[in-house]
Amino acid sequence: MQNFQESMYKLIVETSTKLPKDVRRAIQAAKLKENAGTRAAMSLETIAGNILKADENVSPICQDTGLPTFKIKVPVGANQIEMKKAIRQAIADSTRDTKLRPNSVDSITGENSGDNLGDGTPVIKFEQWEEDYIDARLILKGGGCENKNIQYSLPAELEGLGRAGRDLDGIRKCIMHSVYQAQGQGCSAGFIGVGIGGDRTSGYELAKEMLFRSVDDVNPNENLRKLEEYVMENANKLGIGTMGFGGETTLLGCKVGVINRIPASFFVSVAYNCWAYRRLGVKINPQTGEITEWLYQEGEDTDFSKGAEEAAATVEASAENNVVTLQAPITEEQVRALKVGDVVTINGMMHTGRDAIHKHLMDNDAPIDLNGQIIYHCGPVMAKDGEGNWVVKAAGPTTSIREEPYQGDIMKKFGIRAVIGKGGMGPKTLKALQEHGGVYLNAIGGAAQYYAECMEKVEGVDLMEFGVPEAMWHIRVNGFTAVVTMDAHGNSLHEDVDKSSLEKLAQFKDPVFK
Repeated sequence: MQNFQESMYKLIVETSTKLPKDVRRAIQAAKLKENAGTRAAMSLETIAGNILKADENVSPICQDTGLPTFKIKVPVGANQIEMKKAIRQAIADSTRDTKLRPNSVDSITGENSGDNLGDGTPVIKFEQWEEDYIDARLILKGGGCENKNIQYSLPAELEGLGRAGRDLDGIRKCIMHSVYQAQGQGCSAGFIGVGIGGDRTSGYELAKEMLFRSVDDVNPNENLRKLEEYVMENANKLGIGTMGFGGETTLLGCKVGVINRIPASFFVSVAYNCWAYRRLGVKINPQTGEITEWLYQEGEDTDFSKGAEEAAATVEASAENNVVTLQAPITEEQVRALKVGDVVTINGMMHTGRDAIHKHLMDNDAPIDLNGQIIYHCGPVMAKDGEGNWVVKAAGPTTSIREEPYQGDIMKKFGIRAVIGKGGMGPKTLKALQEHGGVYLNAIGGAAQYYAECMEKVEGVDLMEFGVPEAMWHIRVNGFTAVVTMDAHGNSLHEDVDKSSLEKLAQFKDPVFK
């Protein structure tokens, strides 16, 4: 069992830090399709560089551990109780070693367990089979993409597509709508797993199970194969693009499964996964507990020839963007000079703030003077060095829309001039940016290593009682790059892309599958 625990630790570390070959090939194909000099091209170059840095540093590709989900097939007679104990210990060990961010939070008290263990975490699903080996698979699906999961109950009226009936064409409409509604908030370009049928629970479980399929496989069900091919051909015509910036690639993979249902219910469940598709598996010898084979590693590897330095060069060379350097703290005059589409490079201080911080600041004073400062929607992975100083191990942006109820009020209350996150924010924040003189900057979702390398020093931390991801970290940065997507003049790239993609969605209203 000790060997099995070590094998599970290796699976966790490898899943968190190294994307499988099939995912890399999909990202590389998107990279080659994108038009040079665009924001989408810049984003894909940054993503490629981030993947390489995660490889080199053996550090998390994305800072968001999500809810670790194991799917394990075992021979008859395997001791699942002891295996579960070993998996839980491997999760705790990998969290201690900063390969996972502590992500398990008590739903009532908000207390973070600190080791990714708790009631319901991690998720471990066992299945017996008649093979003579253990098949263990793990997916780390972050909160940003998890929040863009969606379930449809047919028949339904869908925005842009009209009525979706209880047939294959209705299912088609649901899947197309699921891609539209995700926009850039799930760190597009993404992958989707679709579950047709079942009840509300089993439908979602099937959808997530589809994410364990290989990107390159072919569905043996002819109807579902045609459906997958249709979605892959047409979803990319919506123009949502990488990070929701617009572009050629919105979807990197679509896998569909079906199970029986009862007559009264017809559910279509969609599990959305970001580009940081952290899913791996191993075959394990049940006698020795040792790994005998790694899964999802068939085919050629991908050589991302351009890394972070080339990504930066792509930004500088982009004819589409105006590149502005800001030294924090920043002034209202500097903010009002920015416009949607500008690329901003930040030096100086920034301060992390997520859900707990925003809720706290509504009713309390800030622990530091935030006038002219920058708030980064980020829950980093942190560690201490040999001298006891905090260092940033991974620090990509979290989805910003969760802070929509608070953001504008907090910016006005404390004089905050800039907010960094991903996926954009809504009309309340946009109005506040215009009135107050603020700006929203979209960082590249999932690029946790790319941004960690911009972070020179952790100057301090406040409100650690909220846990590492939710604390307010004060960090000195150099060369932190993001795109202006909401400015102080009432303009929002997110609104523009949403409107444009909805108009394009309407072209898929007419029946396709009879």
